[in-house]
Amino acid sequence: MIIIMKPQAKTSSIQNVIHMIEEKGLRAHLSEGDEVTIIGVVGDKSRLSSSNIEIAPEVDKVVQVTESYKLSNKKFHPSDSLIRVGSTVIGPGTLTIMAGPCAIENEEQLLTTARAVKAAGATFLRGGAYKPRTSPYSFQGLEEEGLKFMKHAKEETGLNVICEVTSARAIEAASQYVDMLQIGARNMQNFELLKEAGKSGVPVLLKRGLAATIEEWLNAAEYVMSEGNENIVLCERGIRTFEKATRNTLDISAVPVIKAKSHLPIIVDPSHATGVRDYVMPLAKCAVAAGADGLMIEVHPCPEHALSDGPQSLTFDGFEKLTDELRPYAALAGRTF
Repeated sequence: MIIIMKPQAKTSSIQNVIHMIEEKGLRAHLSEGDEVTIIGVVGDKSRLSSSNIEIAPEVDKVVQVTESYKLSNKKFHPSDSLIRVGSTVIGPGTLTIMAGPCAIENEEQLLTTARAVKAAGATFLRGGAYKPRTSPYSFQGLEEEGLKFMKHAKEETGLNVICEVTSARAIEAASQYVDMLQIGARNMQNFELLKEAGKSGVPVLLKRGLAATIEEWLNAAEYVMSEGNENIVLCERGIRTFEKATRNTLDISAVPVIKAKSHLPIIVDPSHATGVRDYVMPLAKCAVAAGADGLMIEVHPCPEHALSDGPQSLTFDGFEKLTDELRPYAALAGRTF
């Protein structure tokens, strides 16, 4: 349920409605625009059935929200959110580029990559310190040692840093070193992990699950937001279909659908979506044209020797070429990076 106040409603009237909601044991989510204020009701709205809230002073109308996700719903928050992470703002008007290796292998590899991606226009260094792999015998990451390398790279280059986390212990450690936590596709519905990420207060990048619907994805974001952390960015990284030409199938339609349903920013990861280096650039351009707020690109100094996802990783020259070619697309979309 959302309660739409009349234009220029007094603060006392708004607070009165919030009090009516909270005295029934529900949460009120306030979204204040230039003229109109919207109050979202989070919880069992049947508790308000006898409150006659629709006739409270300066209430314009009450609208029922049928979707199960509330806090991430655009009906609750009509204007698109801007998420500030360190020195970067993710959202309308910008194109945030996150780039780096799938897995942190050593400090030299990470620092070399950080310098190269910054020079080409990235504002985030991505790198995996915790690697949930399909096989238990694959490289699993350097864990806290890798996080220390990320912090060093941030100090040297000024880039924001982001790392995937796979457990509450990993969140506790990563929160000391990185600017943003990534919840990977395999953990999108790990609800206890989502709650811990919400409690951390650190901005979260939430990747879409391998076979998740958009509604399931937004409900996963709701788990984080319900713990008080509203600094969330969504990431489309391809879904599993019958097609074998690419690792996954990039759902470009998810970008405009999310824009219609949610106020949260959305970025696209064409590297994981395809698993093929040659397809990354054309799909990055598609993502910008579709309205994505950013891109996540895998970059490695020597992809043929990468411990993880070498076939989809761009070389430094390849990444520079990609950002050069993206700039006119970004300008046409009204975005800068």
